[in-house]
Amino acid sequence: MVARSETGKIIARVEFTEDVQGDDVTMRLTYRFVDGSIDDETTTYTQQGTFRLVRNHHIQQGPFFAKPIDFAVEAATGTATTRTTDKNGKIQVESEHIDLPDDLANGFVGTLLLNVSPNTAPFRAGILAPVFGGRLIRILVSPQGEQPFQRAGQTLKATVFRIHPELGGILGTIATLLGLQPKDVMVWVLEGETPAVMRVVGQLGGSGPVLSSELEGTGFGK
Repeated sequence: MVARSETGKIIARVEFTEDVQGDDVTMRLTYRFVDGSIDDETTTYTQQGTFRLVRNHHIQQGPFFAKPIDFAVEAATGTATTRTTDKNGKIQVESEHIDLPDDLANGFVGTLLLNVSPNTAPFRAGILAPVFGGRLIRILVSPQGEQPFQRAGQTLKATVFRIHPELGGILGTIATLLGLQPKDVMVWVLEGETPAVMRVVGQLGGSGPVLSSELEGTGFGK
């Protein structure tokens, strides 16, 4: 995949790997930016009838990001760990225990979308946001109909999903006051026997500029 800025310029290459061991799936999604920045997220989840998060580790660093992130969560223990580097280069590690919901979906929301029907009813899931040591939010996922796109000379259709962050409470108030309310994310999913995420338009980690990440060789028009 490639990631483009809002002006259409390619600013990052996207790499995805997946390893399956029994019921455990480990995915790694990495954005490598032309300016040397990196967004690297590794997620392990189980798929035993329902999807359950095992662990997630998300790193953002480099000039593209206003504030670096090194945030990890272990679902079984409810431990959220934040790593920061002070001005002297010393790494500081802070861990916090958080009561996590069973539907926590850090790092694998795209997987959920590959496993729902195009006419599914809107549903919610939990996300542990990497702010203030880890704060729980809800996301509302809603299908938005179909949209045609071009690939390899063919016209295909993808189901479009909208992911709306529901901050609520004091976190929502602070985000609004600071102008940090995350924008909705749009995801295009090719349905069929081998469903695939074809395009994602949104912020990385809920902050910063909006990017359009899509498979090379696809065209979605305006």
